[in-house]
Amino acid sequence: MTAPATRVMFLGQPLDPLDMAATVEAIGSHIDAGTPGAHLGVNAANLVMAHDDPTYGADLAAADLVTADGQSVVWGARLFGIAVPERVTGIDLMEALLAIAGPRSWSIYLLGARPEVVARLAERLTARGVAVAGFRDGYFGADDGPAVADAVRDSGAQLCFVGTPSPQKERFIIGTARPAGVPFSIGVGGSFDVLAGELRRAPSLVQRMGMEWIFRLLQEPRRLFRRYAVTNTRYVGLMLGAAARRRPRTAR
Repeated sequence: MTAPATRVMFLGQPLDPLDMAATVEAIGSHIDAGTPGAHLGVNAANLVMAHDDPTYGADLAAADLVTADGQSVVWGARLFGIAVPERVTGIDLMEALLAIAGPRSWSIYLLGARPEVVARLAERLTARGVAVAGFRDGYFGADDGPAVADAVRDSGAQLCFVGTPSPQKERFIIGTARPAGVPFSIGVGGSFDVLAGELRRAPSLVQRMGMEWIFRLLQEPRRLFRRYAVTNTRYVGLMLGAAARRRPRTAR
């Protein structure tokens, strides 16, 4: 994997400051070239995790594309002079790719969520005219990863959407799916639950305000409270630390 010419470092982690159109174009070019590839998105929680776990950080660095999934990353990067045009969320990227999958004769594989959720999503997408080459839930261990990756590759799908949590998602995409020859894998987190109708997404205004995390917290308070309480605070701490290191020291 060769890092894109656009790649910069933000809080010690890789970031490709691309908008949605450029990201979709880059993925399409990668598929046309016939070389296995990977896209990962980063939000505040991912950046904190990468700071604490060098192995996870290495997975991010190894991805062919790494874009800003969270609005806090967009705003934070801009404060450090990195011109990130917009956030490229997993669910929005998935929808953008689904919209062009038909005209480009791409089929897809859905990997993640609970069995009934991914099955419902596959049914919905098929009804929309999307060619679903296969699907399976996200409940598999590391030992099962190679067999799962082989099944995705053998399905003939050009796009594999991986809807599992971090860091399992990134480890599977970078450590297993791409080496197995899966054409292009994209980490989309909890997108399957939303697209299958299991959860609601925040209104557009709430998204633009960078408050989508509160909307999600209200829907899943038990699962997400600690994550947001801890990681958002840690993210602010990383920002302040990075700003302090950039501040020129005055001579005494």
